[in-house]
Amino acid sequence: MEISAAFEAVKALPGPIEVVSDSTYVVNCFKQRWYAGWRTNGWRNSQKKPVANRDLWEPFIELALAREVAFRWVKGHGTDLMNAWVDELAVLASQSGQGQSGSAPAARRGR
Repeated sequence: MEISAAFEAVKALPGPIEVVSDSTYVVNCFKQRWYAGWRTNGWRNSQKKPVANRDLWEPFIELALAREVAFRWVKGHGTDLMNAWVDELAVLASQSGQGQSGSAPAARRGR
């Protein structure tokens, strides 16, 4: 889901974007250029196994490299208010079967 969420954000938001995620899988793919090795090695990882989620990674990598996208990792379940808010929304969506969108509550905007 982390890959899909980051990909959808990059698709939806024009201009330069910073993807902030608690997923080292997503962030390190770009910051450590894992994608370059995957492409060079025929979509095999460092253990010579097929890269998991290749069907999600390929279009995401292509789009992210064509745009001005930065990636930053934050600790999950830590002190990052927006990360905590997004986690709450994900839990609510999984329980209700419906997503939400909109601005962060005022308490989460760093007042």
